[in-house]
Amino acid sequence: MVLVFAEATNGKFKKSAHELVTYGAKTAAAIGTDCIALTLGKVEGAGDLGRFGAVKVYNIDAPALAGLDSAVYTAAIAGAAQQLDAKVIIVSHNSTGKTVFGRLAARFDAGSVPAANSIPVVNGSSFTVRKAVFSGKAFADVTIKTDYIVLSLSGNSIPVEESGSAVSVESLTVDLPAPQVKVLETKRAEGITPLPEAELVVSGGRGLKGPENWGVITDLADVLGATTACSRPVADVDWRPHHEHVGQTGVAIRPNLYIAAGISGAIQHLAGVNSSKTIVVINKDPEAPFFKAADYGVVGDLFDVLPRLTAAVKKYKAS
Repeated sequence: MVLVFAEATNGKFKKSAHELVTYGAKTAAAIGTDCIALTLGKVEGAGDLGRFGAVKVYNIDAPALAGLDSAVYTAAIAGAAQQLDAKVIIVSHNSTGKTVFGRLAARFDAGSVPAANSIPVVNGSSFTVRKAVFSGKAFADVTIKTDYIVLSLSGNSIPVEESGSAVSVESLTVDLPAPQVKVLETKRAEGITPLPEAELVVSGGRGLKGPENWGVITDLADVLGATTACSRPVADVDWRPHHEHVGQTGVAIRPNLYIAAGISGAIQHLAGVNSSKTIVVINKDPEAPFFKAADYGVVGDLFDVLPRLTAAVKKYKAS
């Protein structure tokens, strides 16, 4: 059995949960078993996860889960896996998934692969998973030989597919430890697609010259329906909030389209964005290293190029 932990934010699922269940269903098919989904806390429409391949959805709702304590979450997921005899456990490679991933692997003495980005290849008892290594410059095929397997899935790695219909949701009871963490306040960016889930991203760097010029970035992002991002120097001087910082020391992203304006393309930045399917670079310096990683490049002043690009997108959408 393959168990997928489908995380809900404020009781609702985002694209990443649907992607994860799709991945779990395909992994289960490769093994020759079923995919089941686990939700924690109060969740709306949990049965809809069946549309993406889960044959059953289980829910654990207990006061101890309210504090987002990773030890409690680990106990809940591990307890469900044991009760349901699931030998493959899959979580998202996001902030929550990263906090429980290592704990789950240690608890089950399991072989584990973080940030997997393709469907496992199963041949007899051989279970092989691919992941990016060396900051996305190469791939590693990791073969796991343990009884239990723990995986985390990189965001936007596979397309979401509907392969079934809504299923029933069954409550599950698991012994949970008392939480050791007390959450006083939770702040989330509302009204935008989070960067790890975004399919379109428009990003700016020091070439914007100041926060007062950021409108050329947001104008393009608005007409595209994209999420905005920035380089580390921009976040460090507080031109933009730190949750928009993408790169090796920020958020690693895998959008279908990444537009970078006024960013030179230091190796630390490339490490967090070079898994993007298409990269467009706009920079007035023809020697900017980012052009070497770009699928498309525009040598020009971003204050001239971006407004023209925004106007072209508006004209295209209007037609």
